[in-house]
Amino acid sequence: MELTQQPSLAINIRPAKATEVDLLAAIGLDAWRKGIKPLLPAFCAEDVETNNPFQPFVHAYIEHILVAQLGDNIAGFAAREFNDNRITDLWVHSLFEGKGIATTLLIALEAEIQNAGYTTALITVTAQNTRAHQLYTHLDYKVIRKETRYDRVLKTSLEKVDLRKKL
Repeated sequence: MELTQQPSLAINIRPAKATEVDLLAAIGLDAWRKGIKPLLPAFCAEDVETNNPFQPFVHAYIEHILVAQLGDNIAGFAAREFNDNRITDLWVHSLFEGKGIATTLLIALEAEIQNAGYTTALITVTAQNTRAHQLYTHLDYKVIRKETRYDRVLKTSLEKVDLRKKL
C-alpha cells in the first residue's frame, strides 16, 4: 500500500467499495496498532497481527462502511455494523491523524443515524484509549457506563466506556 500525505485537500466521505476490502483492513490494522495494541497482553496482540480481524469484518459489513478519502488516498473508515444508532468502528491511518478525518467520519455517521430516525448515537471505547475517549467527549458524547467486559475479537477482558450523544 502506497500512501502519500497531501496537505490542504478536502475530505470526501463516501460508501466503501468491495474492491477496497484489503486496503480498509490494512488501515484498520495500522490504526489498531497505534491505539489499542499497546493496551493488550502480548498473546492478544499477536493473534490480531496474525489473523487481522479487520479483513473478515470489512468483507462482511462493506455496505455499512463509510470511507474518508483525502486526495487519492483513503485515510480512514467508520462503520455502523448493525445499521442502527451504534457506531462500531472508526479507524484513521496513522499518516492522516490530526487532519479532521475522525471528526468528519463521525459527523457523517451521526447524519446517517439521524436520517434513520434515531435521536441518539452510541459508541464504546476501551477506557485506556484516551485519544479516542477525548475525541468523543470533545464532540459532546457523554459517558453512560464504564465496566470491564470480555472482548470477543481480542479474546480478553478490557475496561470499556459506553458513550452517548443526543443528536
